[in-house]
Amino acid sequence: MRRLRCWAPVLVGLLCACACAWAAAGPPPRSYPHSAVLDGAAAYRLLWGRHGSALAFRLEVRTRGYVGFGLSASGGMASADIVVGGVERGQPYLQDYFTDENRVLKKDPQQDYHLEYAMENSTHTILAFSRELHTCDTNDKSITESTVRVIWAYHHKDMGEAGQNYHGSNRGTKSLRLLNPEKEEVLSASLPYFDLTNKDVPVPDKDTTYWCQMFKIPVQHEKHHVTKVEPLIQKGHENLVHHILLYQCSSNLNDSVLDYGHECYHPNMPDSFLTCETVIFAWAIGGEGFTYPPHVGLSIGTAADPQFVLMEVHYDNPSYTEGLIDNSGLRLIYTPVLRKYDAGVIEAGLWVSLFHNIPPGMPEFVSEGHCTLECLKEALGAERPAGIHVFAVLLHAHLAGRAIRMRHFHNGEEQKLLAYDDEFDFNFQEFQYLKEERTILPGDNLITECHYSTVDRIRMTWGGLSTRNEMCLSYLLYYPRINLTRCASIPDIMEQLQFIGVKEIYRPVRQVKYLTWPFIIKSPKQYKNLSFMDAMNKFKWSTSEGLSYNELVLKLPVNVRCSKTDNAEWSIQGMTALPPEIERPYKTEPVICSSSSCLHCSLFLTLLFVVHVIASTIGNTGTFV
Repeated sequence: MRRLRCWAPVLVGLLCACACAWAAAGPPPRSYPHSAVLDGAAAYRLLWGRHGSALAFRLEVRTRGYVGFGLSASGGMASADIVVGGVERGQPYLQDYFTDENRVLKKDPQQDYHLEYAMENSTHTILAFSRELHTCDTNDKSITESTVRVIWAYHHKDMGEAGQNYHGSNRGTKSLRLLNPEKEEVLSASLPYFDLTNKDVPVPDKDTTYWCQMFKIPVQHEKHHVTKVEPLIQKGHENLVHHILLYQCSSNLNDSVLDYGHECYHPNMPDSFLTCETVIFAWAIGGEGFTYPPHVGLSIGTAADPQFVLMEVHYDNPSYTEGLIDNSGLRLIYTPVLRKYDAGVIEAGLWVSLFHNIPPGMPEFVSEGHCTLECLKEALGAERPAGIHVFAVLLHAHLAGRAIRMRHFHNGEEQKLLAYDDEFDFNFQEFQYLKEERTILPGDNLITECHYSTVDRIRMTWGGLSTRNEMCLSYLLYYPRINLTRCASIPDIMEQLQFIGVKEIYRPVRQVKYLTWPFIIKSPKQYKNLSFMDAMNKFKWSTSEGLSYNELVLKLPVNVRCSKTDNAEWSIQGMTALPPEIERPYKTEPVICSSSSCLHCSLFLTLLFVVHVIASTIGNTGTFV
């Protein structure tokens, strides 16, 4: 029996040794479908992939010292969720840390990052580890489908040697979507492509420029499908080119429109530009190439497809840099092997105009753009009663944007969010692939809900083209393609004026694309002869006034925008509709958190139980020889 009693600690030791060896030597190979280089020198590479309720990470960093990785709401060190690891004298280490609001690094009492593999060679340190998406730790940041601001750092010494010297200049931040569904790459390297790029465009020394250039699609007379679109951003202009929109233009144009580009939305721009209303693709800063699902493609080559397209490039030049010349654009990869469905794009949300406005000094202000029941009922009822299937969404706002949600209602009942980004980053906007395609039916309605912060502004923020203006838009990629290109709304203007005390105006209000014709206020006296913009800026805004104004505008009747291709309109266009009665604020789904530390504790207790059972079995069978 004495020999039997010795076996329990031996078994425990063996089991623990096996667990430690597995952590150091590595588990069976993980799948990391996503990767990103986080620094400009390509010294820090992140790979990641979801595995059940956890996210697995792999860091490949050009250093023999420690490696730091974290998640941060702001992109800085304050209130961040951090893990630090490395290999010191042949021994791997990994510690879960957090920082307080003063950026003080503290060891987390609950260790939720778990080492799976560590290796160091003559040039690099490689770490593989995992963490639950939602832990029970208030010092951790939950990982959701929203944008995640990843922070990174490394040092040439290990943590023990480096002490509080930290990382020096070897640090940075990058916005990513860690839970982007895997993209099914079925493309052949030999597929043909064509490029739509600007040619030596002189970017003016002003903060915002929209440049338009007409192109002719080179694929004619036979149907093909575009399967992937890639941005071609001129090196060094990654922050200059803010977004690119590709519009389908009238099929009645001829090659004379190809002669030159021009500033968009300019009084002297060519009339041919006005025929380009249908968005067929959108790319925004920070985004990568977009691959269509295997059963869907962007149709080109037939009479119903775009023959002439307008590429609109938004240049953001806040430092007013002179002498910039740009040659950015898009690459379209296509195939003659047809897919089952043609893709379409619907622009939804708030029509860009001065009627969309946000008071200054507001910690939070919510705007809503409605793709109304009336528009979807008419368009889908006529063209696709069985509904359309959305497979990706791009959410778009400007500098004041903090969060965007696309809410979906069917027969008045709210469905799961179609798309959302509660950590919106102006410098990182790309199409979100939906995990499951969503069917939109006649009688549904969609609301693009945008959250803004204007605490650092002393004047009104207006809907408009500049990045200092605001937008609230969603671009829906869907199939099969129907004749609906825009499903948006404009809030009523008169009740906005009444809120600040305006009684009469001299001119009626007329709306054109992206602009509101000016009108002058007649009374009362304090606003006499002022424009709408001047009067709104003159009003004494306080936080309480801003909240009351926000409550008002969310209930205002809306003017329906419901557009077809070639500047045509559905009959509901211009009609007034009441926004649906919805629950505000939106109630997020409860998060079920699970501590991976507890899971590892449970595993350890299970191992102890196994040891106990084995020991008991041995005891019952007599002395072990």
